[in-house]
Amino acid sequence: MKKKILICGSGGFIGGHLANYFLNNFDYEIICADIKPKDNWFQSFNKNKNFSLDLKNYENCTRVTEGVEHVFNMACNMGGMGFIENNKAECMLSVLITTNLLRASVENKVKKFFFSSSACVYNAAKQLKTFVPGLKETDAYPAEPEDGYGWEKLFSERMCRHFSEDFGLETRVARYHNVYGPLGTYGGGREKAPAALCRKIINAKINKEKTIDVWGDGEQTRSFMFIDDCLEGTLKVFNSDFRDPFNVGSDEQVTINQMIKIIEEIAEYKVEKNYLLDKPKGVRGRSSDNAFIKEKLNWSPSITLKKGLEKTYKWIFNEIAKKESNSKFTKY
Repeated sequence: MKKKILICGSGGFIGGHLANYFLNNFDYEIICADIKPKDNWFQSFNKNKNFSLDLKNYENCTRVTEGVEHVFNMACNMGGMGFIENNKAECMLSVLITTNLLRASVENKVKKFFFSSSACVYNAAKQLKTFVPGLKETDAYPAEPEDGYGWEKLFSERMCRHFSEDFGLETRVARYHNVYGPLGTYGGGREKAPAALCRKIINAKINKEKTIDVWGDGEQTRSFMFIDDCLEGTLKVFNSDFRDPFNVGSDEQVTINQMIKIIEEIAEYKVEKNYLLDKPKGVRGRSSDNAFIKEKLNWSPSITLKKGLEKTYKWIFNEIAKKESNSKFTKY
């Protein structure tokens, strides 16, 4: 019998890449679940068993976890800063997914459960300046996470801990720091900064425009992790013997203005910046401290921001070019 792996949220960005990785590297029976209709999944594979259903429902969770050894929970309602600041209740409802998946995992005797958390769990008081020191795993407490989305993630981390303590379910937690790359959202309101800025500069170049809109003053800082590093870090955490949360993120901290400059170099096109100071911009500064994961798991990301943005820019450019071509074709 092949080992059964369940990937929840597999129609999303990270979940889709994880499903592809398992498909190409392991001989597992892969079960994929996502609330979106299958036609809207970023990646789907006929070789996998695919379910389009709502995992906030307990019966659906018991259905997809039956006979499963390992669960990877990537499912949540989220997006970029604009989305999570304007949809706090929707983001918090994702706690029902983790709650019911954990309950179903105990019921169906799942061996190990992975939860994808976020750097949004970190105490906001430690993120008030640009170029702040990297956030250590201990900086999540005393608790003052991002309102809505961050509270949901922090609460779900605690549930994983207590399901381990009370029911013996092996749980693993990774706190992701701004994952980006190809085959994800780059428009529509849920995209994150790297994809949004690539799209804006690409459109400016195609349309010979000189200005792009930038949320905030461009001096807020973040670190960004390419999807390949995310997958590698995820499996390092999952296969470890540690139940404590790990940062899985880059410590290459940049301002939004610096990232725009990198994308301009990739695009070979310079733009002026129209700063929208009334738009959501999140905390002032955030980066990952990787000392804990380096010490315990001997791992750190290897892909630089520029190299990752080159791949992301190329994919988004090709997607936009295809849409432009199709649009012209349909007109005639």
